[in-house]
Amino acid sequence: MNCPFCAFHDSKVVDSRPTEEGQAIRRRRECISCGKRFTTYEKVEEIPLIIVKKGGNREAFNRNKILNGIIRACEKRPISINQIDSVVEEIEKQLHNSMEKEVTTELIGQLVMDKLKELDEVAYVRFASVYREFKDINTFMDELRKLLKEKP
Repeated sequence: MNCPFCAFHDSKVVDSRPTEEGQAIRRRRECISCGKRFTTYEKVEEIPLIIVKKGGNREAFNRNKILNGIIRACEKRPISINQIDSVVEEIEKQLHNSMEKEVTTELIGQLVMDKLKELDEVAYVRFASVYREFKDINTFMDELRKLLKEKP
């Protein structure tokens, strides 16, 4: 770390502590050459996540899109906003842990459906009907039959 005062290439860490948010570490450093002190911050480098849409377009990941879709699917269901937020966090964590730079909307949709199937079957069917673009009542019934077969 170069000193911002004399540009010397070496310094020693005098104090380290996490920031209030816990997302970075604040370090007080002292230049070996001039003795002046300065502050640096160390944080985890995040890999930007790009979403590949069905048409091939790409856009930055937006957790609010997942959140809003799940909220719509869970309307008038006995599911708290904390449960919904927890599902979104799990999906987001799973996507970031995959270490992929680009993720398809198909994968995200499948992750959402898997989580909703565990959480609430009605919310799952609602989400699936929009996501899979059910064309008629028969497609809807096929999905319900699959769901009933999976039940123990």
